[in-house]
Amino acid sequence: MRPLTHPSIDDVSVEAILHALSDPVRVAIYAELADSGCAQTCSTFLTIKDRDIPKSTLSQHFRVLREAGLIHSERQGVEMRNTSRCAEIEQRFPGLIGAIMEAHRVQSAERARAAKRRAKGS
Repeated sequence: MRPLTHPSIDDVSVEAILHALSDPVRVAIYAELADSGCAQTCSTFLTIKDRDIPKSTLSQHFRVLREAGLIHSERQGVEMRNTSRCAEIEQRFPGLIGAIMEAHRVQSAERARAAKRRAKGS
């Protein structure tokens, strides 16, 4: 089994963070991890926004988040426990994650309202 690599907080870049959070599935995963305040297993995220995510795809999403420095992953037996590195990132880039998460919340709420309107119109 390959060892997990986590960048030093000094090596985390804004570009890597923005790239990692540019994918809707990854930003949803990160938002859940950031809000939970405790470690979550990868299997917690097999369904995101009513979409089933294949395990192989989920592994890739977690790898991108980890390599960007957004999460810390630790193997425990056959499970992978993931936590957000929000506090460290907040120290390095004050306000960045909060702004991205707020924009994600606004966009998600808008999409949910639009979906309800479409459902009523059908």
